[in-house]
Formats: sequence, C-alpha cells, structure tokens
Amino acid sequence: MIFEQIERFASALPRVGAVAGLDLGTKTIGVAVSDGLRTVATPLATIRRRKFTVDAAELDGLLADRAIVGLILGLPRNMDGTEGPRAQSTRAFARNLDGRAPRPLGFWDERLSTVAAERALLEADTSRKRRGEVIDHVAASYILQGALDRMQRIAAQAGEND
Repeated sequence: MIFEQIERFASALPRVGAVAGLDLGTKTIGVAVSDGLRTVATPLATIRRRKFTVDAAELDGLLADRAIVGLILGLPRNMDGTEGPRAQSTRAFARNLDGRAPRPLGFWDERLSTVAAERALLEADTSRKRRGEVIDHVAASYILQGALDRMQRIAAQAGEND
C-alpha cells in the first residue's frame, strides 16, 4: 500500500514497530531505521545500487532483520515543489517494492536532507572520505526523522481531540 499523505500512512501502521527511511540515489540507497516506538531515526546502511531485483533483495534482508512495519521514501521534489524525473523514478521504485512485501509505503519531501546531513557531518569534523561513505544513510535518517516527528504531532493532535 502506497500512501501520498503521511496521515494515511501513519494510520495504516500497527501501534508499535520500527519504520525504515530510504534515500534513493542513482548510485546508492541510504537506509535508516527507527526504534519500535518511532521516536528516533538511526542511520543504518548504504546499499550500492545495481539492478532492482538485487537492490530489493538486499533491502528485504535488512528490513526483515529488524521487523520493519513500514517504509518512508524520500521524494526528491524540485525547490518549487514540482516533481521531476528523480521523483518519478522514486515513485516507480516504490511501486516495484510495494509488490514484494505487504507493508505500508509513504513519501516524505526530502528537499535539503542531503544538505542538512552534510552540514551535520562537517560540524562533527568528519573527514571527506568518511562523509562520502555515510552521507546517504545519514540523509535517510533526516528524511525518516522528519516523518517520525510529523507522525508524533498527528498522534498528539488526535489525543487532544479525543
């Protein structure tokens, strides 16, 4: 199930269980995971892209090891909010991935996530070589953390309305 709105994605998830965030690039896939209560995103791994079936199998293994109940994919919108070829590629990846496992998939606007990740790594005085190795899964954690924060606000607002 693919959800455009984070509210619908959140309502499709079980009460507890970890969620993964993906930063899809042309050469790599950054992967981050949350804790079971969905409060904190942690960078996990970077998958070197080859072809979809190989990438998806590697991703399936990572997700199964952590009992992931949902996926957030960073949607690379243009700065004006429109969608270009990279966003369409992400949507195609989501459709292909959706057929592999029955878990909710949602999108999160990833504009500037890589910039934020790069800035954080620079502030941590990370070497250029190390930044290159970890930037993708750190960016995935920024994407996932944004979605987690929004889902927590949705839950808090729902609690106020009860």
